[in-house]
Amino acid sequence: MSELERDLSAFVDQAALLIDLPIPADYRQGVIANFERIAAIAQLVIEFPLPDDIELAPIFEP
Repeated sequence: MSELERDLSAFVDQAALLIDLPIPADYRQGVIANFERIAAIAQLVIEFPLPDDIELAPIFEP
């Protein structure tokens, strides 16, 4: 088990306790796998370079 998987496993367990959401043993590995995918996507967003002088949009309109 990798360090990331251990961290995500602990996160899933703690988050489930925090929001009182029991995760059946049959689904636990699937939940952890989904969080691994989420972490990979989030890393791409976090690493995207933005200029220091960028301004926030005052109103978000999709």
